[in-house]
Amino acid sequence: MRSRPKKKSEVTAPLVPAWHPDFRNFDRLPDVKVVRTAFYTNGISIVVVLIMFFWLGYREYLLHDLTRQIADWQRQIDHDLRASTVAVGQYKKFQTEGLRVAEVERFIKSKPRFSEIVLRLAETLPANVALDGLDFRESAFNLRGTVRGTPDLAAGYASTYLQLLKSDAVFSEKFSEITLAGLNPNPQTGRLQLEIKLQLREGKKP
Repeated sequence: MRSRPKKKSEVTAPLVPAWHPDFRNFDRLPDVKVVRTAFYTNGISIVVVLIMFFWLGYREYLLHDLTRQIADWQRQIDHDLRASTVAVGQYKKFQTEGLRVAEVERFIKSKPRFSEIVLRLAETLPANVALDGLDFRESAFNLRGTVRGTPDLAAGYASTYLQLLKSDAVFSEKFSEITLAGLNPNPQTGRLQLEIKLQLREGKKP
């Protein structure tokens, strides 16, 4: 069978050496690519720079806004400082006055009624003792009286009356101490003058 003839493009041309040497410098030849590599590099660099610029600008804006808010708050604090100082001073004064009022109230409540003391003294007063006066001085009662009888008997009557006051339930509850403050003869009558001091419990002066 007869073989098919080959096309001219299929015929391998014999390698013929060039008719002159190739002196081209491929490194110095211009880049004929449609999109150059430097374009991508420069574009990415520009995008990174823009991002950094916007980020720094945003941070600067936040810092400026924060500084403005701090300045506004400081102005408000300075504006309210005087009123706050006055209010704090008034509150401390109110606390001090409140403590004084509470102390006076406790002092008043701690003192027994004068009428109760007089009535109880009248109930416990013996027949040989006459009550001359009763002074109420801050935290104590001073009782003054005259004891009937001779000086020897009068001294015994005064001592008995003092023990009676100390053992009385009402007086022992209201008074912390009952002492004989004086027992002296009256030059005009010749009788003994009695003075007894009754110290109140919690009798602090406000």
